Amino acid sequence: MQGMFHSLRSRNYRLWAAGALVSNLGTWMQRIGQDWLVLAVLTDHSATAVGWVMALQFGPSLLLLPLSGHAADHMDRRRLLLLTQGAAGLLALGLGIVTLAGVVQLWHVYGFALLLGCVTAFDAPVRQAFVSDLVRDSLANAVALNSASFNAARMVGPAIAGLLIAAVGEGWLFLVNAASYAAVLVSLGWLRVHELHPHPPPERAHGGLLAGLHYVRQRPDLVAVLVMLALIGTFGFNFAIFISTMSLTVFHGDASQYGLLTSAMAVGTMGGALLSARRPFPGMVLMGGAAAVFGVTLALAAVMPGPWSFAVLLFVVGLAALTFMTASNSMMQLTTERGMRGRVLALRIAVVMGGTPIGAPLVGWVVDRFGARWALGVGALSGIAAAGVALAYLVRHRNLRVHRVGGRLRLSLQPAPGETAGTAVAAGERVT
Repeated sequence: MQGMFHSLRSRNYRLWAAGALVSNLGTWMQRIGQDWLVLAVLTDHSATAVGWVMALQFGPSLLLLPLSGHAADHMDRRRLLLLTQGAAGLLALGLGIVTLAGVVQLWHVYGFALLLGCVTAFDAPVRQAFVSDLVRDSLANAVALNSASFNAARMVGPAIAGLLIAAVGEGWLFLVNAASYAAVLVSLGWLRVHELHPHPPPERAHGGLLAGLHYVRQRPDLVAVLVMLALIGTFGFNFAIFISTMSLTVFHGDASQYGLLTSAMAVGTMGGALLSARRPFPGMVLMGGAAAVFGVTLALAAVMPGPWSFAVLLFVVGLAALTFMTASNSMMQLTTERGMRGRVLALRIAVVMGGTPIGAPLVGWVVDRFGARWALGVGALSGIAAAGVALAYLVRHRNLRVHRVGGRLRLSLQPAPGETAGTAVAAGERVT
């Protein structure tokens, strides 16, 4: 257990983790409230409308990529986080006010989602890269614990949100989220700045984003991970649509059931984050296996007859999804040169979030046209395809082979460029 939480020995990281946990709790409460507001109050169960909200909220990450990646590499990350977190809190406050005033309309939600997307485009890459400023020798563990914090909130927040929606309505959830940002701002203010490990700004060069793209093109492993993220991020990670429409249109439940189903998946993602925290280095085998499990279990979830069996499958889906996401995040941070880390992470986030403007409206249309179960099938195919990308990379670039040793099948593969044999073994890969 000490190894699982050893990043918390750092005072600065403990402060940051505590503030992030409170803020993440509020964020997940707002997400549930916003989805339910659109699906059950402002429209007649329109999954397409929910898809457009997601598209507007995540699309700016792709459009603002040249600026956000540059900012994460060249600006003071702590100060930038103070600005982005404060702005996100004000937007949550604004949405809460118009909702409680009884004047909220669908275009209001669209507008707030777009503005929040612009803020998140800068906040997400700098927030992930900021972890390397907080810890020096345990980055993989800190990244995994960040995911655990996020998913602990994801486990509790939706359940609370479902109860509050039934009791007082969606507007109060937005105000709670606005207040939760104060925890992050306070934690950032209390950090011991002299104990941070800020990165030296890379030398300014023409075509900063192009340099980042060129760097990734020279790394087949990063290309493979980004393709996998694009597939799953575009078609598989539309859980707001999957779970809300299954709950409302298939199982005929209320907001409380929606919240509980979301929490069931979050229990799995929490487990995936904690298990990832024990791994010193992630490997492509782990990512490919997690993608395959994600696809298979999402397909099984699509045919479940009731909410309880659906919840059990969601647990496994969450476990596989978080294992894949944490492994990809850790691998990209640990194997990327420090001066390129912000731009590479911005590319990663843009791929994950940038696929949403395409995938979310399409998945929403599939729900409205064919039903929620078919939409889950689309997500399942994305996981299987991502596993195929991982397999192709391992065969082509790592010389993956299957051997029979003593009646048992064994995998053997070469280490990735720049990776030691010991690192590959730590990642769960057998090296020849």
